[in-house]
Parts: sequence; structure tokens; C-alpha cells
Amino acid sequence: MGKWGIIVTAVLPLLWSCGLFEAETAVLWTDRPEFALYAEYFNAAQDRYKVEARYFASPAQELTRNGGVYPDLVTGAWLKSASTRVLFRPLDYLFKDKRLSRLSFYSHLLDLGNLEGNQYLLPVSFNIPALAFSRNNSYLLGDSFTVTLDEIKDVGNAYNVESNGTYSRMGFSPSWSNEFLFIVAGLFNASFREATPLAWDIDALENAMAYVRNWIGEVNGGSRAEDDFVFKYFYAPPSNLAISGRILFTYMDSAEFFTLTQEKRANLDFRWIAERNAIPLSEETVYLGICKKGKAQKAATAFAQWFFYEDTQRSLLEASRDKRLNETLFGIGNGFSALKTVTEQVFPQFYPSLLGHMPPEDFLSPPNILPRNWTALKERVILPYLHEKVRSDNRNDIRPLERRLTDWLRLNRGL
Repeated sequence: MGKWGIIVTAVLPLLWSCGLFEAETAVLWTDRPEFALYAEYFNAAQDRYKVEARYFASPAQELTRNGGVYPDLVTGAWLKSASTRVLFRPLDYLFKDKRLSRLSFYSHLLDLGNLEGNQYLLPVSFNIPALAFSRNNSYLLGDSFTVTLDEIKDVGNAYNVESNGTYSRMGFSPSWSNEFLFIVAGLFNASFREATPLAWDIDALENAMAYVRNWIGEVNGGSRAEDDFVFKYFYAPPSNLAISGRILFTYMDSAEFFTLTQEKRANLDFRWIAERNAIPLSEETVYLGICKKGKAQKAATAFAQWFFYEDTQRSLLEASRDKRLNETLFGIGNGFSALKTVTEQVFPQFYPSLLGHMPPEDFLSPPNILPRNWTALKERVILPYLHEKVRSDNRNDIRPLERRLTDWLRLNRGL
């Protein structure tokens, strides 16, 4: 019997006792292509159920405009929005029957899928924002596994090399990455969250952008000096510039870092970005839900139970490595596993550079609940606004975020 058969055999007695064995095929909607592979292994491991994976760029949006057609399972981001979460059935029975243990999951992530005392969604995976830098410069940051905004600014300032207003070496600029600007806003508690359709703390957002503008002006000589530096040297990827020493830091999240080539990662070190012992997790945290109107509830339940088995995820990591999928996809669901023992004990076996870098559970700060069309809102409205706020010479001419949001929603009612 192969390893997949052994894993499923350990689970089968529970399924037998519940009378779940009916020949059914569960349809899975997902924005994670790797779940097609996971479905294949589930199907090969037993002959009771099948799972058929179908890819959608945004399953959350597809659920609300599908014309009455529903899948049995969904895995993806933005499933916790008000318009989406009502479509899922409670999964508390998985814990009551002791098929799964609440203690196996990162508690903050599990809590986010709990609504009014019922567990509607189970966390699958998450990513963490990081700064990467040459291993030759690791001594500049000490032994901590995190780095704060002030540390990035101060160490970057000391790293700068400038002559007559021209920089030949620059530590870091927040303006190099709009995503980093968003991280700064989050660390200042701008707290973007679902409302009608979106709410945030205006003062916190203004404070965050003022902090970045001061950083650019006081540390890096202003936007023009940064533009000149970028024009001269950013013909190569930022990771290459960090390895060569032209820049000190480059921003990327954990999935991006751990899918760099092995040669690059061998030359890079990293720190998680944090403030006040809190590390903000990516908003694209992946969850799993079982639809109320699905037609293969038992097959969906069998897959969910199988997937959240520790040995299953270990074997999925092995399969990803053997098929070299880990060169383009990180971990489980392209992120850290929401199962604590898998991330803390199993992941370092596949990603040795995680040793000494895993933050305590209490450091992990999950995102707020966000609207189902968050990806479009962020890319087309919020990030361009943040970029203009820190780059524009005349900030009075910048359209307020509220107006941008209203205008965009009026023109994109279907999103």
C-alpha cells in the first residue's frame, strides 16, 4: 500500500461509522491551481469519492453571479465577505466528531472563519511580508527574525552612499513597491475592512503616508533622487540588486521568497516585517468552505477531513518537491499551512532557511474581513492612491480616496 493509501486508511474508519460512503463526485472551485493536484491525490488514494477541481480567478465573485450553479467545495481568498459567507454550511461537526482538532490550527486564523459561534470556514494557508537582503549584510540586522519600519529606515539610511545629491547605493525606498506602501498603512492601523463597501481609519492612513513621505525626503534625498537611482540601476531584478549590494533591502512576501531560484535564496537572508510584536498576514489568506447547496456533501466532507490531516500535507509537500512544483508554488496552497505542526515542524524540512525564522503564533496578525471584490479594489483604487500620496509634488491635487472609490464602483457595478 502506498503512502496515500496509508493516510486515507487512517481516516476511513471514522467515515465508515458516519455512513458517508456514497459514490459521489464533489466539485471544487478554487483560485489555487495546485488544488487540482491535491484532488488527483485524493482521488487516487481511495475509491469512495472523487473531487473535480475547477479554476476561477475569483471563486468568491463567481459564487455570487453563477446563476444558481454551486460547487460542493470552495478554496480561495475573500470567502469571508458578507455576500459570500452565507453560502457555506457550518463545519462544527468536523470538530464535534473529533475528525479534526481546533488546537491543530493557528487560533487567530480559525477564529476569523467563525461567525456567530459557528465555524463556517477553515483556514488553509497564509503568507507573511518580508524584506530580503544579501547574506553578506545579515550582520547589519542582528539575530531577530523580524524588522520594524524604523529599523528599515535607519539601517537603510546608514547604508546609503551619496555624492552631490546622486546616490550610487541606496538602502531601501518604500516607493519601490506599492505593496510595501500598503503594508505600512496596515502597520499604522489604517485597518481597511468590509463595510458598504469599504471602511478605513482616515487619520491612520494619513499618518502612514506622511511617515513614508518624510522617509523619502529625509533619508533618500527626495523623489527625484530616488527616480534617478532607479533609472540608473533597476535594469536588473531587485533581488539581484540586493545580492550585488547595490541596494540593501527588497520587499517580497514569503511565497515570492521561497519560489526564488535556489541559487538566489542561497545568497539571501530575510526578516519578517513587524510592529509591536505583530506580523501582518497577507489579505489573500486562503480558506476552505463547503457550500450549503452543494450536491456532494459527503464527498466534500471526506476531502476536507483528508486535506487537514497532518500526514496528508506532509505528503503533498513531498509530491510538490518531487514534481518540482515547489519551484513555482510555495508550501501548501502557495503559503504556510494553517496547521501549526505542519508549518512549525514540517516546513523547515523542506525549506531549511526557515530554521530560526518561524515567528510565535501570537505574532501572527490576520487581515480584516474584506469585500469579495477586494483584489480589484486594491489594485485599481487603493494602491494607485497610495502611490500618488507619497510621490506627488502637489498633494492638494490628489483626488480623495473616498471619491476614487465611489467613481470606480459606479463604473464597475458588476465587480
